[in-house]
Amino acid sequence: MTAARLNSVNGIEAECGGSLSCGTCHVYVVGDYSARLPPPSAAEEEMLSLVAADRRESSRLSCQILISGEVDGIEISIPESQY
Repeated sequence: MTAARLNSVNGIEAECGGSLSCGTCHVYVVGDYSARLPPPSAAEEEMLSLVAADRRESSRLSCQILISGEVDGIEISIPESQY
């Protein structure tokens, strides 16, 4: 989420600034990268249940995706709307 905001990625609103309280950084993880990420925490799961766009198995909050070598090259798609 921080990298997206710093690079002006359209569609990542991130109104709460990464404090896991708004759900406006909802993304869909593309391909097998979902399996490389740790499972969502209970707090992330709860916030994902409230997102505006369709929730999918690959749904994550980008503020909870930590950039590491494990996810180098990760691809995401952004829902049409965060509201």
